Amino acid sequence: MHPTIRLIEPNDDPFLAAIIRQNLADHQLDLPGTAYFDPELAHLSAFYNTQPHGNYFTIVNGTGTVLGGGGYAPYDESKKIAELQKFYLSPLAKGLGLSYRLLQKIESSAKETGYQQLYLETHHALSVALHVYKKAGYQEIDGPLQTVQHTTMDRFFVKRL
Repeated sequence: MHPTIRLIEPNDDPFLAAIIRQNLADHQLDLPGTAYFDPELAHLSAFYNTQPHGNYFTIVNGTGTVLGGGGYAPYDESKKIAELQKFYLSPLAKGLGLSYRLLQKIESSAKETGYQQLYLETHHALSVALHVYKKAGYQEIDGPLQTVQHTTMDRFFVKRL
């Protein structure tokens, strides 16, 4: 059975937090100023389920194992810009093209919600993520669109939906 993408559920929370933290630690980014220390990380489902203009999607395999996830939330609603957030996959999911499927799901949902652009912040050490974003049509910009929440992030991208 192929992996499926669905809306986040409360049971996904500990698995997603572990995947995100492990990815960041693997790249020496388990630092203040990254998602590693976000207060909502342990309860992503509660956080995203209270976002009236955002969603978070989880990838699960045929046995229900969480393989990763990603979502979006309002960034600058007056300009119809959402932020791509907490987009991480476990090592079990890498190399299967799931990041592109997940991005398409997030982009489609954001567009249906009324957003015209997706913005993201990442780090130069996340080379695979940089490759995925560029291949998926994200354009690198010189700096953040607004004040950066995750001050360690040093690469910024935007994509018109």
